[in-house]
Amino acid sequence: MELDKALKFAVILGWEDLMKVSSPCSARVEYRCEPGASLDYLNVWSVGAGGKQDLVCDYWTWTSPAHPSGVRFSNKFQSDQLGQALDFILMNQGQFTRPADACPEGLALIYPPTGDERAEAATWMTGVHGAPTNISRAEDERVATPQPKFRSAARRRRSPVGGRPAPIDVGKSGS
Repeated sequence: MELDKALKFAVILGWEDLMKVSSPCSARVEYRCEPGASLDYLNVWSVGAGGKQDLVCDYWTWTSPAHPSGVRFSNKFQSDQLGQALDFILMNQGQFTRPADACPEGLALIYPPTGDERAEAATWMTGVHGAPTNISRAEDERVATPQPKFRSAARRRRSPVGGRPAPIDVGKSGS
């Protein structure tokens, strides 16, 4: 399946949730993906009457001090279905294609879906849940526990008074 089609399905799955916050005339997914590279960021926009645009969410595949990984909803938008679909797509990118001559800037446009489009998106997502993927169920998730930090040898030898390193007895060498 083409990446843009999967992204359209993801937004269609969350369309009802978008409607709770705004009355979108369309939505779009923007991303940048160099040929041969993995997609690591995208954003989803709701476009209303008169061209008013609201950021629905963004998604990063990696964590940095500036942002967490995963989906981050904005402007009162929230959609479990959209979030789960984006998780699947971005964590299983090898299952999707892009035309060889596609430009690095990707854009998927989504208009209010028909009943048939909603059914097709739901059927796709049902198939995704039955297939082996890189997505785990919430109950399978484990929380990382902090590991004790090791102190350097110099810090371990600090004397309790004054914070200076304690003398080290290296013994006498036999001669």
